[in-house]
Amino acid sequence: MNFIETRGNDGVKPSEVSFSEAILNPSASFGGLYVPKELPKLEENFIQKHLDKNYKKLAYDILKAFEIDISDEDIDDALSLYDNFDDAKNPCPVVKVKEDLFVHEQYHGPTRAFKDMALQPFGSILSSIAKKRDEKYLILAATSGDTGPAALNTFKNKENIKIACMYPDGGTSDVQRLQMVCEDGENQKVIGIKGNFDDAQTALKNLLNSQSFKKELENDGIKLSAANSVNFGRIIFQIIYHFHSYLELIRQNEIKNNDKIYLVVPSGNFGNVLGAYYAKKMGLPIEKLLVASNENNILTEWINTGVYDIRDKQLVLTKSPAMDILKSSNIERVMYDLFGAKRTKELFDDLAKDNIFTLTNEEKQLLQSEFSAINSDDSYGAVKIKEFLDNGYLMDPHTATCLKAYENLKEKDLKTVIYSTAEWTKFSPTVLNALRQDDTKYSDKEALEEIAYKYNAILPNNIKKLFTSEIIHNTIINKENIEEEIVKFIREK
Repeated sequence: MNFIETRGNDGVKPSEVSFSEAILNPSASFGGLYVPKELPKLEENFIQKHLDKNYKKLAYDILKAFEIDISDEDIDDALSLYDNFDDAKNPCPVVKVKEDLFVHEQYHGPTRAFKDMALQPFGSILSSIAKKRDEKYLILAATSGDTGPAALNTFKNKENIKIACMYPDGGTSDVQRLQMVCEDGENQKVIGIKGNFDDAQTALKNLLNSQSFKKELENDGIKLSAANSVNFGRIIFQIIYHFHSYLELIRQNEIKNNDKIYLVVPSGNFGNVLGAYYAKKMGLPIEKLLVASNENNILTEWINTGVYDIRDKQLVLTKSPAMDILKSSNIERVMYDLFGAKRTKELFDDLAKDNIFTLTNEEKQLLQSEFSAINSDDSYGAVKIKEFLDNGYLMDPHTATCLKAYENLKEKDLKTVIYSTAEWTKFSPTVLNALRQDDTKYSDKEALEEIAYKYNAILPNNIKKLFTSEIIHNTIINKENIEEEIVKFIREK
């Protein structure tokens, strides 16, 4: 299967590329993204055939349906990394919390967040391709808190790879920051920037599209790629676990095959819900995709009004910081799928020029036929965290945002899966505030220990040891100096 560009072709880049080319060089014409030329349609009995298969077999068969140009050996090596999750047989369990509500726990990997589900195998495949080609790559990552640790973990000390990770100084939890700044891989650089995640992501996209920066790298024999969800190598693995949600509900005798369900996804950069959208188009029986936002409700406004307007928006720092995003990358792939390349380019040209684009009424209706959206705030999240723990289930603040969509957006009495994208340990002060119903400033260490002791919650060793680990990376710079800092890093011996 070949991949094409969301904004059309500029006459310089190839009009179609292979999967390996799309993940090695994720920057498409006119600043666009790569998407499959067509999505595979799975055979009618695909779900039935996988009821007695494990997650790795499900993943393998979906990857093969895309006809990616990756060897079976490399796919098997990549998928074997799921054996390192808490439960090798079920790396992302689906847990019943109410009669019609289930939580898909995506945080059982090495960095305790859903990014491991995609980045563990993706990093293995990209590294293997680079080694086979005898090419050296710089991998860029911009993070609002979870992509960074997961990318650093998967690329740590990989041959032919260097990785530079940018995070907003003060814009992540302490645990997320420590997961990055304590990384001791010889091929890693972690950079705090004075700004927010949008600044970090904009810097990443600018570098991917910068010919002068690529020339600097070429002088050192290095090519450029990215670990963010601008890279389809991330997205392809984010399709798989939505099928797993459905299979788990059948296995638990909650639904029958072909019954429709709702999926609720907390969203900032739209990659997770994009994976669900693709899964639906490939045949998964999803009634509708329900999108949960926090106070940075740009996605809710876009879906509900058809207008994407960031002219007067200021990013709000919330208790669900991984969703503190105003410039959402993966809406572009949805818009390409719904409206085509020409219209997608027009809309993103408008956004680049005026910080706003507006869908036609017909386009808005098409968008709303696939998605519904709602936003919540920190106080709502705090109430829900306490309410659910009082009933025996401990969740993080991002998961809590999903409950607003579950309560308000369902139009039919169908089983619903919400996506828990991070373990409570990543945001323990917020969780403790919710449980105590106070606004005291707790340290992460204090909150972790209190919750683990009082509520008999499991505290993973890799989280515990962060507080005695040496800080390796202490670079904090202005966003204008990012390119200079990265060039300095790649020339370090």
